Amino acid sequence: MLIKRNRGWEIPEARVTPEHVFFSRRRLMAAGAGAMALAAVKPARAETDPSAALYPAKPNPAFGDAGRPVTAEADNANFNNYYEFGTSKQIADAARALPVRPWTITIDGEVEKPATIAIDDLFRQVTFEERIYRHRCVEAWSMVVPWTGFPLSRLVEIARPTSNARYLRFETFNKPEVAVGQKDGLFTSFPWPYVEGVTMAEAMNELPLMVTGAYGKPLPNSMGAPLRLHLPWKYGFKSIKGIVKVSFVAERPVSFWEQLGPEEYGFWANVNPEVAHPRWSQASEEVLGTGERIPTVLFNGYGAQVAGLYKGLESEKLYM
Repeated sequence: MLIKRNRGWEIPEARVTPEHVFFSRRRLMAAGAGAMALAAVKPARAETDPSAALYPAKPNPAFGDAGRPVTAEADNANFNNYYEFGTSKQIADAARALPVRPWTITIDGEVEKPATIAIDDLFRQVTFEERIYRHRCVEAWSMVVPWTGFPLSRLVEIARPTSNARYLRFETFNKPEVAVGQKDGLFTSFPWPYVEGVTMAEAMNELPLMVTGAYGKPLPNSMGAPLRLHLPWKYGFKSIKGIVKVSFVAERPVSFWEQLGPEEYGFWANVNPEVAHPRWSQASEEVLGTGERIPTVLFNGYGAQVAGLYKGLESEKLYM
């Protein structure tokens, strides 16, 4: 007998929003039913972005539903932690100053052939797909996003790391001339550029996505254009935005927030409702755009895919 075991974040098929309804809703939003909201988002790059013709990408049916409704695009694009552009969540206007073409990605470290690749040349080496994922911020709010991108494992294949590579170190841009948070002032003591890291085992898991777009179009700057990472089972600060370099390294990277506050932010940052942040509970989360408070789930509901990555590491601070 074939027994199907649903993943922790799946819901019964009967409760899934029909595809035609989902895409009708998307078209309605894009056509102007929410004109005021869309004016606030201002995703005007769709006509000029060289990758615009690649959207919308084909949905991956394995990640076609996150168990909750998709967060409204206007809420998502206008509520972001992006300290390069300030501490306010409303950084969308400031982020538009960042030029996203030309843009290059450097791949270096323990790889067979280090290279610097123009972003659109990289896009030609991959196949885009859409995945609907939950996103859980360490600040105890959450959302659901239809991301477009390609698996991180595909980038590993392109890089061809050597056997010495145990971690991936990601680095964001450092442009104080356009990024107000990086200019002289309050945040100059921050360890710019922003750095994050994952293990090789995490990178090769099925879940990590190199994100290029959302809501069926290229990413807006406020969400990390032109390339960001999304790790749906980890707190959001691990999902680095505006990536310019991926280094394959033997030693574990020390991430941006780990440098600033190691007592509060660790390397692993896996979602766990039973492990509180030093200054607040992680037992529940507020759903962005609705104000609803819901229970948080271990690994953000993706435990079936990732729990095995951490066997034997129980002595580490896996949940901060």
